[in-house]
Amino acid sequence: MAEITADEVRRVARLARLELTDDEVAKFQEQLSAILEAVSTVSELDLSDVPPTAHPLEIQNAWADDVPVPSLERDDIFRNAPDREDDLFKVPPA
Repeated sequence: MAEITADEVRRVARLARLELTDDEVAKFQEQLSAILEAVSTVSELDLSDVPPTAHPLEIQNAWADDVPVPSLERDDIFRNAPDREDDLFKVPPA
């Protein structure tokens, strides 16, 4: 059985900047161990005749049609800009 330790749960929680109680550590240890066990069952399958795939469906170049639409009015674009100079956003120097 693939089992995660309480120390591993605490380490992952620390990396994620989460504070867990001892009860939460025990709960997540059980849940994560169950997930790892479920995932490990894939290694028991005979996948020798299954080709590697990047996507499960036969989809190639699924692009939406490029349909021209009216642009926004220039004044609408700059309406919320804090500062503007002609047709440019004016920003403070870095």
